[in-house]
Amino acid sequence: MATPAKAPARPKNGNQASKAAHWVGKKLKRKEDPRLIQGISHYTDDLKLAGMIYCAFTRSPHAHAEIKVIRTDAARALPGVVAVFTAADTSGVGAVPCAVQMPDLKVPKHPVLATGRVHYVGEPVAVVVAEDLYTARDAAELVEVDYDPLPVVTDMEKALSKDTPFVHDEFKSNQAFTHTLKNGDIDAAFKKADRVVKQRMINQRLAPIAMEPRAVLAEYLPGENRLTVWSSTQIPHLLKTQISVLVGLPETAVRVIAPEVGGGFGSKLNVYGEEGILPWLAMKLGRPVKWNEERRENFLATIHGRDTINDLELALKKDGTILGLRSRILADMGAYHQLLTPLIPQLTALMHAGCYKIPAIQIDIVGVFTNKMSTDAYRGAGRPEATYNVERLMDVAARELGMDPVQFRLKNFPQPKEFPFTTITGLTYDSAKYQESLKRALKLAGYDALRRRQNSGWKAGKYYGIGVSTYVEICAIGPSAATPAGGWESGTVRIEPTGKVTLLTGASPHGQGEETTFAQLIADELGIDPDDVNVVHGDTMAVPYGIGTFGSRATAVGGTAAYMATQKL
Repeated sequence: MATPAKAPARPKNGNQASKAAHWVGKKLKRKEDPRLIQGISHYTDDLKLAGMIYCAFTRSPHAHAEIKVIRTDAARALPGVVAVFTAADTSGVGAVPCAVQMPDLKVPKHPVLATGRVHYVGEPVAVVVAEDLYTARDAAELVEVDYDPLPVVTDMEKALSKDTPFVHDEFKSNQAFTHTLKNGDIDAAFKKADRVVKQRMINQRLAPIAMEPRAVLAEYLPGENRLTVWSSTQIPHLLKTQISVLVGLPETAVRVIAPEVGGGFGSKLNVYGEEGILPWLAMKLGRPVKWNEERRENFLATIHGRDTINDLELALKKDGTILGLRSRILADMGAYHQLLTPLIPQLTALMHAGCYKIPAIQIDIVGVFTNKMSTDAYRGAGRPEATYNVERLMDVAARELGMDPVQFRLKNFPQPKEFPFTTITGLTYDSAKYQESLKRALKLAGYDALRRRQNSGWKAGKYYGIGVSTYVEICAIGPSAATPAGGWESGTVRIEPTGKVTLLTGASPHGQGEETTFAQLIADELGIDPDDVNVVHGDTMAVPYGIGTFGSRATAVGGTAAYMATQKL
């Protein structure tokens, strides 16, 4: 949308003039880089407010245990300590949210501080507030907790067996949910197959490590009923909505600011307990409160990624034609669901068609609770797992049939005339020339020469590996039949009295260079210089409600919103 500010008169051929500029596609120095290089920008942990105090968390060393007693006297007695809180004190803070809804999804209550029992190593048990950071951290180590250790569940397959203890007793099962994606006659495909290839693929658990750890600063002004939260987040508006629920304030009373954010990779596409309890502390104590994650906390208390076991089967004709694909995915949820935890393996299922024509498919997903930190969106969020699974399966199938892996892929690609092409999982690819693209890549790589070198190397006892892979991904998630709500992005463009241009965007960059990219788009449309475009983002009071930056969507969706707003000027 565009604000009603009236633009200065410009020639009727303004669009033609802008096209002549061609800022898009030019190599430019990034607009945001000078302040970053000079160290004059501010990350959340750089911010200091009058009267600010600091907090640190006492975290569980056990993956599963009953909390018998929490003794805080020693921590409270340390000079400089302002307060110590446990779950008994924080009943006014809501539970950490999960935004996913499914018919049989089990959602355990996820308290900001452990209540009665801890479920993973690193779960916060107490929070200590002090006049300075180091006192807070020292005092957090003085909190004494008596634990009664319980059996630990870490293996997904064992977690589903009858004799395994439950992560959450109330569910009487470690199965968090089931979901099946099925299309085509899968039974007939395997019945008429000349060959069935089976392969187990394991996507190991990973820990996202952004250069900037998570950080939160909260200030509450009771006279104005105004809560301001600075957070290293990818989703300031969504975080604002959830904070209002967590602490019981109207959204109009909550402001979230994402200053400079030093990377996210999906790990900051979330709402964490710390982002709920810091605002509560600021309201409770009447002073600004800050927390900055230590790197060791990062490994324990920031979401993890991947962690799936995939058993795949491919039904084939003897000439290499794919007839059907079956897969069972065990997906480790961890102990709790974070914002999108159950959604991630569903994205894996959607991408199991890859770049191939597959007449029938069945993907069965089982979400599993374990005594680990939650998994959630991380670098591709379920989609790279699918590519790893399917591409490895294609190599195994080609080897079983004695075919070159390239020829096997070429045989099973959809033809250019079949586009737009709808995959067996229901995704529509608008255009592609897979055969041509792969052949060009092979030519550029010197594939035939590499194969000759490989063959001659074998004779000499030398081994050369040659990998071939394809990749296609759901990205730039925006409004669609699959995402009827929550996929949009916003942008407001206005021309200031000086003739300079301001973009207010709901996207929230954290290293992508969107200030430069968006300025290029607007500059081309208006026939101006990108340096004359000021991009404002990350402040929920200043910019229109937006969904955020993740999933390769910022330029495609946020940039399009900015472009469309510019066209209305």
